[in-house]
Amino acid sequence: MVETKQGGTGRSETRANLVEVAARLLREQGPAAVTTRGVAQAAGVQAPTIYRLFGDKDGLLDAVAEHVFAAYVAGKALADDSGDPVADLRAGWDVHIGFGLANAALFGLLVAPGRASRSPATSAGLEVLRARVRRVAATGRLRVAEHRAVELIHAAGTGAVLTLLAMPPQERDPGLADAMYDMVTRSILTRPAGPEPAAEPAPAPTGDSTTAAAVAFRTVVPRLPKLTDIERALLSEWLDRAVES
Repeated sequence: MVETKQGGTGRSETRANLVEVAARLLREQGPAAVTTRGVAQAAGVQAPTIYRLFGDKDGLLDAVAEHVFAAYVAGKALADDSGDPVADLRAGWDVHIGFGLANAALFGLLVAPGRASRSPATSAGLEVLRARVRRVAATGRLRVAEHRAVELIHAAGTGAVLTLLAMPPQERDPGLADAMYDMVTRSILTRPAGPEPAAEPAPAPTGDSTTAAAVAFRTVVPRLPKLTDIERALLSEWLDRAVES
């Protein structure tokens, strides 16, 4: 087994190769296959190379999770804006559920508290969700604070994937994630304008329209040109209190 040189381009290429090999082993054989010896052997390098480049196996797993999830987040961020923020929010949910079910072992790594809290890719994914929620808020369809909507969608999406992954594949109910999404959106969205469909539940409380207006106005406060920074901060605080009261 030949050791690849560890300087400049050689070091970078060796690291990238190790991450790719570990990602493949994780995807095809699960976490048990991602051992220092197994990855080094499959990549054609000596085991000490992994320690020099990643510190230990956990460091390698962090790099694998970051690599795969970063590619997913980049694709999600570049997804076309359909012009319908609510439809785009649903599309993002469907992509998230599909990614989790297709990458079971990796998803478990990504949502582990220790890794999720320090992952730039996870933070970037949340920023994509926040941007989509903000677009919904700007249309006047959001009846809770933006941060609350993000937290609910993120928690529900993670929970739905983990619940489905805990089931044998043949017993998974594809409608579970749909039902979870419907429950969340009923708690965070106002009704669209227009006649009420006969099958829909009773209209939301009238206070929702006032809250939705406050949430929508909150999205434009940072761009109001004639206010000082202090005035913008004060106005934002008032609107936040109105939403959460």
